[in-house]
Amino acid sequence: MEYRYVGSSGLRVSPICMGTMSFGTWSDKSESFRILDTAFDRGINFFDTAEIYPVPPTAELAGLSEEIFGQWIKTKSRDAVLVATKVAGAASGWFVPPTRHGYTAIDRHHVQTAVEGSLLRLGVDYIDLYQVHWPDTVVPIDESMEALDRLVESGKVRYLGTSNDTAYGLTKANTIADYEGWSRFQSIQNNFSLLHRRFMDELANVCHQEQVSLLPYSPLGGGVLSGKYNLVEVPENSRFADYRRSEEARQRAMADRFLNAGTLASTARYMEIAEAAGLAPVTLATSWSMQHDFVASTIIGARTAEQLEDSLAALDVTLDDEVLRQCDAVHAQILYPMG
Repeated sequence: MEYRYVGSSGLRVSPICMGTMSFGTWSDKSESFRILDTAFDRGINFFDTAEIYPVPPTAELAGLSEEIFGQWIKTKSRDAVLVATKVAGAASGWFVPPTRHGYTAIDRHHVQTAVEGSLLRLGVDYIDLYQVHWPDTVVPIDESMEALDRLVESGKVRYLGTSNDTAYGLTKANTIADYEGWSRFQSIQNNFSLLHRRFMDELANVCHQEQVSLLPYSPLGGGVLSGKYNLVEVPENSRFADYRRSEEARQRAMADRFLNAGTLASTARYMEIAEAAGLAPVTLATSWSMQHDFVASTIIGARTAEQLEDSLAALDVTLDDEVLRQCDAVHAQILYPMG
């Protein structure tokens, strides 16, 4: 196993991180344990969750993924597992989270309340990587960074990260942290895949210059790159079948963004590339994500332990220059299919 460092931190992580957002909805406790054990036995030491998981987020289930993961971690040595979780982003942002009655903010009160709740549900004394789930556009960034730094100083958190952030937001946050002598963001967790390369427009350069690592989520484009949606009908019991039927406009919009003519046409091409290379489409997509030098660990997900096989196979794959060139050619012909 090739382990990599996150930013300039002491976190040495597997190049694949096991995500837990399905635990408690699409995966029950027993299956969640099977998923975690399968990943751990394959050498995965890095696991990502959040206080609002599982998805789709609801007030009734928020925190359940952390609870399930916390029960599993008791079966392992704490030092063998690197735990990442997140404080819900501000309610003034793109989504009002179903936690703390929808009044969340990245201020001292909410950051402190959130971390205490996560520690309790996880059943651990500290969190290895604590991330802002999405930025707060109202609370001044210096107030947010000072609140987060307090967690590191208290020993409850080892390192900090951000998610769903911009080049400006990441740079501004770390500039203030450096000036004040506070802990800075070592990682950024953003959407990044063969279908969504926006990160490479500017954020990749920020990561290089600022020694920040990307932890890509949705490397399969929400499962689209598996090819399962390239059928006559959207398969039942699938994420975007559920989202298309949702009463929430946000979930229906997400389904349209991930599942459209451009993403399906691109996926058909990537499936041909994978077949010619002797790879499963999932393995191709996961490997492509892992091979960027600004990536520390690619976050994968699964509803069942069996679904992990093709993703974990990427640990043993290095895409050659010709395959990478072919993938780039698809992107050049169908630019930014997710917008």
